Amino acid sequence: MSSEDLLSVDYEVFGRVQGVFFRKYTQAEGSRLGLVGWVRNTQAGTVEGQLQGPRSKVKTMQDWLTCTGSPKSHIAKAEFKNEKTVDSLDYSIFKILR
Repeated sequence: MSSEDLLSVDYEVFGRVQGVFFRKYTQAEGSRLGLVGWVRNTQAGTVEGQLQGPRSKVKTMQDWLTCTGSPKSHIAKAEFKNEKTVDSLDYSIFKILR
């Protein structure tokens, strides 16, 4: 890792994000960026998770979750909360929780 701050942030994405491979694409994009964390579907029809990694990479992923998503998804909005700097990462990979 660089000398850049490590950031942790929780997210929830609203819209048509279930049944469109959103979790798979989120895992792939997070891993590609070198982030760790998790993603899962919620009972409410949203997708939620946590991202951890260098600040600039987390910001790139936040943009992806807000604007891009999986090819067949339609993102209405993305909410981010509990953003904080961390001394170390809580996860070793980016995983899909079921």
